[in-house]
Amino acid sequence: MTTDPDPIRRRKLSDDVEERLLALIQNGGLKPGDTLSSERELMTSYRVGRPAIREAMQNLQRMGLVEIRHGERPRVVQPSMDAMVGQLTQTMRHLLAHSETSLGHLKEARATFEAEMARIAAHQRNEEDVVGLRALLAQHQRSGQGSEKFLEYDGIFHRRIAAISGNPIFESLSFALFSWLTHFHADLVRKPGLEKLTLAEHQAIVDAIEAGDAVAAGQKMADHLNRANELYHQDNYKRTR
Repeated sequence: MTTDPDPIRRRKLSDDVEERLLALIQNGGLKPGDTLSSERELMTSYRVGRPAIREAMQNLQRMGLVEIRHGERPRVVQPSMDAMVGQLTQTMRHLLAHSETSLGHLKEARATFEAEMARIAAHQRNEEDVVGLRALLAQHQRSGQGSEKFLEYDGIFHRRIAAISGNPIFESLSFALFSWLTHFHADLVRKPGLEKLTLAEHQAIVDAIEAGDAVAAGQKMADHLNRANELYHQDNYKRTR
């Protein structure tokens, strides 16, 4: 007779509580903005102790499903792509810190994604979109080369182009890709001394978007990001020699 080497583990009470609360949220019993029952009410309803309730609530908070504030009942949060990105940030930090391959994949994915966002923007832009991009470029130029504000406007620029698509998932994804690289590999999005080149490349991208030239917009965006990736590789090569 063969035996299974993995022992059967007993489910924790908090797992059952979490499962029931998830069902309430996912099946429409609780909607964004609704408050959950108090700890004492849940303890009475589910016939479990306070530790099981608190552990379940903390798990739901980590998932980004509920908000817990001191002195208040837990509240179901409004779902958003930006909140989901925040939940993934620490996992992405771990991945990028321990896998050079994953960093390469992320750079490739971003260059492909952002080029497509520029092409879509060239097809879908209107006069208001172009005016907004021009104003953003002017703010970016005034923000101070080498400053944190300059880097912040860099991310806003890419996010604004993605927003022209009208798809909020694209917008949040653009923000996520830039943020992850900024926080964990800042040298991929910031190159001191090359701020004027960055601004000139952004200007060329906006010109192509305004002209409605999707091919040129996509190519100029790809060139812009691939240039940054190439400089990153050159710097790392010099450090290892």
